[in-house]
Amino acid sequence: MHFPSVILMATALLCAANVQAYRYLAIIHTGAKSHHIVGSALMKELARRGHQVTVISPFPLKKPMENHFDIEIPTIKAVMENTASALLKTTEKSIVENVRGFYEMGLNMTRIFLEENNVKALLASNQTFDAVICEVFLAEALYGLSEHYNVPLIGLGTFGAHAWNTDMVGSPSPPSYVASALLPFNEHMTLWQRVGNFAFGIFERLLLDLYYLPKQAAIYKEYFPNNKRDMYEVRRNAALVLLNQHVSLSFSRPYVHNQIEVGGMHINRKRSPLPADLERFIKESKHGVIYFSMGSNVRSKFLPAEKRKAILDTFRGLKQRVLWKFEDPKLEGKPDNVYISEWFPQDDILAHPNVKFFITHGGLLSTTESIYHGKPFIGIPIFGDQFLNMKRAETGGYGISVDYTSFTKEKFQSAIERMLNDESYTKRVADISAQYRDQPINPLDLAVYWVEYVVRHKGARHLHCAGQDLSFIQYHSIDSMLIIFGGLTLVLLLVLLLIRSVWGWLQFALARKDIKKKTH
Repeated sequence: MHFPSVILMATALLCAANVQAYRYLAIIHTGAKSHHIVGSALMKELARRGHQVTVISPFPLKKPMENHFDIEIPTIKAVMENTASALLKTTEKSIVENVRGFYEMGLNMTRIFLEENNVKALLASNQTFDAVICEVFLAEALYGLSEHYNVPLIGLGTFGAHAWNTDMVGSPSPPSYVASALLPFNEHMTLWQRVGNFAFGIFERLLLDLYYLPKQAAIYKEYFPNNKRDMYEVRRNAALVLLNQHVSLSFSRPYVHNQIEVGGMHINRKRSPLPADLERFIKESKHGVIYFSMGSNVRSKFLPAEKRKAILDTFRGLKQRVLWKFEDPKLEGKPDNVYISEWFPQDDILAHPNVKFFITHGGLLSTTESIYHGKPFIGIPIFGDQFLNMKRAETGGYGISVDYTSFTKEKFQSAIERMLNDESYTKRVADISAQYRDQPINPLDLAVYWVEYVVRHKGARHLHCAGQDLSFIQYHSIDSMLIIFGGLTLVLLLVLLLIRSVWGWLQFALARKDIKKKTH
C-alpha cells in the first residue's frame, strides 16, 4: 500500500471515531469457544466505542460490560459439549463423509438455535437494530434475522475464504490455484492435485446447492414466513464479509471490495502478566518451555490411551518443561516436567520469551497467534481447515505436521527434536511474523471501520458485486460463448456452402467447355 493511501485510510479511521452510536445484533452461534473468541473481540470493541451490541452466543461475558448485552443459548453449548468426544473419530472417516457430517451438524445446530427460548423472545420483542453481524458457519437460515429487522447483513468468517462466505459477496475462487479449505494443498498444485481440487470443488458445489442449501432455505421459510426476501436473495446480498485471515498467513487471492481480511483481530497486542505459579514454571525452566494445546473443540482427555502414553513418554524424556492443556486434573503418569490445566492464557504464554514452540491441532486461531508471537509449531491436524493450515506451515518452513492416524512416540519425538535443533523454523516464523505485523491499520480497527461504514452508508450497496445478480450461465459467459461459437459455426457453414457452390459451378463450367471442344 502506498504511503498516501495509508494516510488517507488513517484519516478516515480518525474521522469515523466520532460516528454516532449504532445498534448491532451479533450472532455467534456455534458452541466452539475459538469462534466466539474472534467474534467477541469485535463485539467488545464496538461496545467500548459506544455502540449498543446485543450478542447471541453460548458464552456470555463473565464480567458485565457497558453497552454489551448477552442473550445466552445454552442448548447449543450442551450439544457441542456432547459431540466433542466424536471429533477425534473424524480422522477415521473419508473426506466425503466428513463434509456431509459437517452439513448435518449445521442443519441440526440451526434448528436448535431458532428453537431457543431466548431467541424466540428476542424475535417477539420490539427491539430494533442497525445491522446484523452473523457468524458464517453452517447456519444460513439465521441470515433471516437481518431481513426480519430489515437491516444490512454482515458476515463474520471465523476462518479463511470458503464458498460459504465468498458466495455472499461474489469473490471468485479459481480452482487452478485456490485450494479447498478441506484439502491439504497449497496454491502451487501439481496437475493431479489440480484435478483433485477441481473434482472436489464440483462435489462440494453440488452438495451445497442441491442438498444442503435447500434444507437451510426450508428452515428459513419455516421460521421467517413473513420475510419479503428468501434465504438465497438475502445470502447473495450481504453488505460485508469479514475474514479471520491475512495474506501473509495464506496466499494472494482475489477478493471483491466488501470482503475484508481482518485476521488476528482477537490477538492481544499488549501482553498481560501470567499467574504467579505459571510465570515461575516458565521462567525457571533452564531449557525453555513447550506449549501444547489441541484447541477448544478437540479435548486432549479424549485421546486414545496408546496415543496419550506416547505423548507422556516423549515429554518425560525432554529437558524442556511442557504446558499441556489437559481437561482432566487427574492425568495418570504425568511427568514432573509437565504442567497441566484445563485452560491457559494462550496469547500471553506464546508471547513469553522462554516459550520455544507450540504443539497444536493446526486451527487457524492457534496458528495465527503462534505466528504473531514468532513461535514455530508442530501440528497434529484432526479435521476441517487444520490440514490446509499445516500444509501452508510446512511449505513456508515454520511448521512440522505429524499425522494423527499413524501417530507414534518415535514420530512425535522426531518432530520435537527437529524443532528444537533446527533454527530455520524460528528464523522463518520471525519473517512471517514481521510480514503479518506490518499492516497500516490494526485488524480490529479495520473491522470496526468497515462495520460502521456499512451502517453509515445504509448497507453500502455501491460495494455490491454485479456478478451476484447473474445466473451460472451468465456469470461464466456460457450464453455469450454459445452465441459466438454458434455465429462462427454459421459463418463457417455459409463459407463451406459458398465454396461448394463455387466449386460446383466451376466443375459445371469446365464440363461444358470440354463438351464444346469435343463437338468441334
